[in-house]
Amino acid sequence: MNRERSPLGAGFLPGLELSRILYEEAVRPVLDSAYPGLRYAAARIGSGSEVLGFDTARSADHEWGPRLNLFLAPDDAARHGAELSRLLAERLPKHVRGWPTHFRHADPEVPIGHMELTDGAVNHRVSVDDLGDWLRARLGVAAVAGRAPTVRDWLAMPQQRLAEVTGGAVFHDGPGAPGTHGTLGAVRERLAWYPDQVWRYLLACQWQRISQEEALVGRCAEVGDGLGSAVVAARLVRDLMRLCLLLERTYAPYGKWLGTTFGRLAVAGDLSPSLAGALAATKYPARERHLCDAYEYVAGLQNTTGLAAPVDPARRPYHSRPFQVLHAERFAGALAATVTHPELRDLPLTGGVDQWADSTDFLGLSGPRRAAVDALARPETRGVGS
Repeated sequence: MNRERSPLGAGFLPGLELSRILYEEAVRPVLDSAYPGLRYAAARIGSGSEVLGFDTARSADHEWGPRLNLFLAPDDAARHGAELSRLLAERLPKHVRGWPTHFRHADPEVPIGHMELTDGAVNHRVSVDDLGDWLRARLGVAAVAGRAPTVRDWLAMPQQRLAEVTGGAVFHDGPGAPGTHGTLGAVRERLAWYPDQVWRYLLACQWQRISQEEALVGRCAEVGDGLGSAVVAARLVRDLMRLCLLLERTYAPYGKWLGTTFGRLAVAGDLSPSLAGALAATKYPARERHLCDAYEYVAGLQNTTGLAAPVDPARRPYHSRPFQVLHAERFAGALAATVTHPELRDLPLTGGVDQWADSTDFLGLSGPRRAAVDALARPETRGVGS
């Protein structure tokens, strides 16, 4: 299929707009006629570049198109879910604004759908789920029935997944189902950002990550390892970007969209030249200068938040070695001193799961994520303040 146009010649339309049209013009009429009075929420959330607002014509080559999430009360999902999916397969139009509603798997062993016109029933992308089950599958936590996530719940949820649940768009949010005491909107509001104590702890952990490697840029260069020095610098640039996202209360997406999301921050215009300079530098002195400019800028941002006692943001030598660093552990310590929640104070400065794990496969497994977080909370781990 041409990436710029659909099989019917339709030009690109942002995915969220396409989902809204699918709901209003195709799905809602089916629900109103076949299931009058059914309580449900209709949204486009979950995986997909359009949920974060980053889809382009390129996105149309796989798992993009007229897609929708329907959430029912648990009893309604069990009673009507399969039947509703079959009914939609029969009644949905073959295309919406020229974009097919039918998805074909080109490779039976790879469950990736590609839009294609069909004469028969539509293999649609309208999911029908119990909201609690869907959230548990995505996050490892149901987050319904008025239950706020625990500290360990928050630490075990990857920011990419939180961005997927709180991003996108809600087109209809029906009344809360019995036993849930809330709607999709209430859940999204509950997950919109970390509780204050968790936020402070994650900020402390992000500064700690920077402190662990800031001197390695110079040490690698000193022994003639220019490539190693550049790799460490790139890791530090990534950590600074994620730190800025934390400071601006924005969930960090995975690698494909990290730079795009950072570019939308208020600080991006001022900070990007230093970060880009550190990445482009071919010699250590320039790499160090750009990194230190970035350290000082972000340290100043931290001080302006008032979250912790101000810390001198000026660069300084790394002990007796000839490397200029920030000594970012000073900021980690200042923030850690404000963490009073007993569970968090008993944790080492490791942070949320995606601050120390970088495997996409691992981050997709809610059970192992939670088990790892629980292991870090065992009594033998070091406390935040130690």
